[in-house]
This record gives sequence, C-alpha cells and structure tokens, in this order.
Amino acid sequence: MEGVIVNFKGGMHTQYTDYMIVKVGGIENKDQAKELVSKKVVWKSPTGKEIIGKVSKAHGNKGAVRVKFEKGMPGQAVGQKVNIE
Repeated sequence: MEGVIVNFKGGMHTQYTDYMIVKVGGIENKDQAKELVSKKVVWKSPTGKEIIGKVSKAHGNKGAVRVKFEKGMPGQAVGQKVNIE
C-alpha cells in the first residue's frame, strides 16, 4: 500500500519533525484510517537510506494518518511516497 507525505505535524508555534501526516490512496474516511494503526511505514531517501515509522492514529476526517518516525524527517520528504506494510 502506498501513501504520500503531506506535511509535518505542527503546533501553534512548533513543528514536530518526527511526526508526519500521510494521505493513503484508497482510504477515504476516518474509520478506514483507524484500521491502519500500528502498521509499519518505510520512506526511502534519494541516497537509498530507509527511515522506518509506525502509524500512530488517524488524522482528521478524510482518511489521513499520523506516522511517528524513528528520528526527524528531512523537509525533502514532504510530497514523496512511502510504503505501508
């Protein structure tokens, strides 16, 4: 299953670089997104390095999910594809 990184998780004055918002293809509502909780997510950098994360919860009502990665994600990851296993 594939998804696209939409943005960082953000607060009023902060940006959390280890949390990303991911929109998954074929998932259209919150109930479908809840089924993805605790699935593994892998992002490959252009150099071939993999950063692994885990779906922590649904985000919003249109099927996006919040993913916690093992370390901070670079800004170039926004707009790129991830694999959900």
